[in-house]
Amino acid sequence: MREIPRIIDNGNIGPVNSTLVPRYSGESTFALLPRLRDLETAGHSADIKIIGAPFDTGVSYRPGARFGPAHVRQASRLLRPYNPATGTSPFAQVQVADAGDMALNPFNIEEAIATVELDALELTADGASLLTIGGDHTIALPLLRAASQRAGQPVALLHFDAHLDTWDSYFGADYTHGTPFRRAAEEGLLDASALCHVGTRGPLYSKNDLDDDARFGFGIITSADLYYRGVEAVVTILRERIGDKPVYISLDIDVLDPAHAPGTGTPEAGGLTSRELLEMLRGLRGLNILGADVVEVLPSYDHAELTGIAAAHACYDLLSLLADLRAAN
Repeated sequence: MREIPRIIDNGNIGPVNSTLVPRYSGESTFALLPRLRDLETAGHSADIKIIGAPFDTGVSYRPGARFGPAHVRQASRLLRPYNPATGTSPFAQVQVADAGDMALNPFNIEEAIATVELDALELTADGASLLTIGGDHTIALPLLRAASQRAGQPVALLHFDAHLDTWDSYFGADYTHGTPFRRAAEEGLLDASALCHVGTRGPLYSKNDLDDDARFGFGIITSADLYYRGVEAVVTILRERIGDKPVYISLDIDVLDPAHAPGTGTPEAGGLTSRELLEMLRGLRGLNILGADVVEVLPSYDHAELTGIAAAHACYDLLSLLADLRAAN
């Protein structure tokens, strides 16, 4: 088989050269980037690693997020090396690679959580940054465990979601996609002075949900707040709240309105547009971002790859932030 031509920029091995190879052909890695195993075989390391977490045993409504990583990769084929919104070429700034998928037990939530934590720690042992594609939001808890351990302290959290995800339990289960940030707060993983939900909306079980959430230290910017205040004002609030603290970003694709992301597990009307989300992410440039995840993509409910494309572009802008930060340090 002939060698696949790739873009080599600034010494970094980038995506397949789509001017020579059709985007729709070949192996489906994120943005057509090289696989981590191939880089390591060739004696290279990666500064940023993209990992899939195909797990959805923690869902409370629609299943199917286990197929999210593959769907987002497929939808990412059209991404190109230069990001005009940030004026950067993330794949040239640092070496980025697709690390494949974690092998997660679909029948045992506790074991799957433990595996995510161990894999995240192993992947970042060499100092690399990690972007995880879910999977349901249960995986955010072990990813925060790993991020906090690497930081050596509780971390700030920016949580983009239609829901709070600070509920206590479902059917007596402590670990679900609706409980990760309550568990994280209880475990002392989070810096209570620098926590924020963005894009929340929809009905709650009771007002106590908000009282509990406030007790953990979360601030809330609802989707209505974003509509009335605008992206620029919200970004200012987020930057002031986070400051220079190490921050983890967790992004549930249901933060977007179902018009922009129909393929998700618990859709709520009245959400963000994809443009608003991407502009907010770009406004976070320069923050001390430890890592990030994008979760809850369900291809079986997607139409024309709307959700997958939105998630792929969110991942791309998160990668741009991480690459920019690492290149500056």
